[in-house]
Amino acid sequence: MWLGGVKIPHEKGALGHSDADVVLHAICDAMLGALALGDIGEHFPDTSGEFKNIDSKILLARTAKLVWEKGYQVVNVDTSLCLEKPKIKPFISRMQQVIAEILKIETDAVGIKATTTEKMGFIGREEGVAALSTVLLKKDI
Repeated sequence: MWLGGVKIPHEKGALGHSDADVVLHAICDAMLGALALGDIGEHFPDTSGEFKNIDSKILLARTAKLVWEKGYQVVNVDTSLCLEKPKIKPFISRMQQVIAEILKIETDAVGIKATTTEKMGFIGREEGVAALSTVLLKKDI
């Protein structure tokens, strides 16, 4: 299971056209949405063989490049991950490092937290995971 650019040991993993890293995908969507540039599926469609099994760190780097080309920089990122298992606390600092390096920001500007659905719904049944992210962008002067 890939989360936040880190391989998490677990008997289950997410399925997707790419490596299905929902944390990095949520950050990409937040960055694209902040500049009204559409969404991750528009830029990296799952109908394209180019993106089959791609490392989502590459997608995040390409999204960051789009942001920089528009004259913005990322100030900070905050992501909430919703899953029952595995517990991700031991992996959060590494996720922060990976994301910060790609976005060229300080590690303490990357917030990652996790919660469960208390066994409710598809997430509670461990049939999937979800992530939501917000970003603060600043126009270069």
